[in-house]
Amino acid sequence: MILSILFTLLPLAVPAALIGLFYLVRGNQAWMEVWVLHVIAPVEQCLGRFWSFLPFSAAELLVTLAGAWLLLYPLRALWKKEFKRRVIPWLAVLLWLWCGLDWMWNAAYYAKSFSQRSGLAPQPYTIEELALTTAYFAQNAAALSGQVQRDEAGHFAESQRDYFDRGPELYQNLEREFPCLRMKSVKTKPMYLWSKLQSDLGFTGVYFPFTGEANVNIDAPACLRPAVIAHEMAHQRMVASELEANFVGIAAAVRSGDTVFMYSGYLMGLMELSSALYTASPELWTQIVQTYFTPELSQDWADNHDYWAARSSPAEATAQDVYDAFLKGNGQELGILSYDACVDLLVTYFGGGLT
Repeated sequence: MILSILFTLLPLAVPAALIGLFYLVRGNQAWMEVWVLHVIAPVEQCLGRFWSFLPFSAAELLVTLAGAWLLLYPLRALWKKEFKRRVIPWLAVLLWLWCGLDWMWNAAYYAKSFSQRSGLAPQPYTIEELALTTAYFAQNAAALSGQVQRDEAGHFAESQRDYFDRGPELYQNLEREFPCLRMKSVKTKPMYLWSKLQSDLGFTGVYFPFTGEANVNIDAPACLRPAVIAHEMAHQRMVASELEANFVGIAAAVRSGDTVFMYSGYLMGLMELSSALYTASPELWTQIVQTYFTPELSQDWADNHDYWAARSSPAEATAQDVYDAFLKGNGQELGILSYDACVDLLVTYFGGGLT
C-alpha cells in the first residue's frame, strides 16, 4: 500500500525536489553564474536557432496548446467523474512547468547582472545631468523622426517584415563594446495570436525560455516595435533584469547604425527619461518639448500615449501587480518599477560626455 502511494506520488516528488533544490542554491551567485552562462544559455540559444525556421512563434503555439490542456483536462476529468485519478498528472505538469521556469529562466536573476559582467554601474547624477541626457535623446529622436517611412497621416509606417528581418544584425556594434553580450543572434518573432491580450495586460513582448524565442507584441504602437525587438533580444543574452534589458535594448538600437532602430531606440529612451525628468522638474521637460519636438515626433508620442490610455483596465493593473510580485520574488527589489530605473544607466552611459 505504501509503495503504491509512493509510486503514485513520484511524478510530483521529482519536480518538487528540483524546485526545492533551486530555492536552496539560488543564493549562491557563483553556482548560478556557471549554470546560466554555461548550461541554460547555450541550450536556449540552440532552441532559438532550432525554432527559427518557423515564420511564427512556436512559443505562442505551445502556450496556446498547454493553456487549453491545463484548462480542459480537469474539466473533462470532472465531467467523467475521474478527477481523483487524473489530478496527479495535471499537478505534475504544473510542477514541471514551475521547475522549468525556475531552472531555465529565474536562475538568471541570481547570476551576475549585466552591470557586473560589463563593468558599467549606474552613478549618482544631478537634475541638470538628467535634463542634458533627456535633451540629447530628444534632439536625436527629432532629427531621425523625419527619416523613417510614414503614411499620409504622418504615422510611423516602416515595413514590419523588414525590421524584423534586420534584427539579427542589431547587436553587432554594442557587442564590440560589451563582449558579455556576444551570441549568434536569432530572429525575433511577432506574436499573431496573443498581441492584443498582451496589450490589454500592459506588455509589449515576452521572452520564452522553453523555445529560446524573443516574442514581440505587434498590436502595440509600431514606432516602438524595433526598440522592443532590441529589448527582448537582450533577454536572449541572459540579461534578466528588466531595468538592464531596457537599457541594453535602447543602447543596442541607437548604436546599431540602422535608422529605424536608432529612431525607435531614441524614442523609447526619451520616454524613459521624460518620466523621471518631469517628476523632478516639469519646467525643464517643457523646455525640451518646446525646443526639440517635431511634428513627426509629436505624432508618435501621441500615438503611443493614446494607444495605452485606451487599454487601461483593471485587468492590466492586476497583471502588472502579478508581474511585480514575480520580479520581487526573484530578487528584483524594484519590481515593475525596474523599467523606470533604467534611467540611471542611460544617464551614466549617454550623459557622461554631455556638457
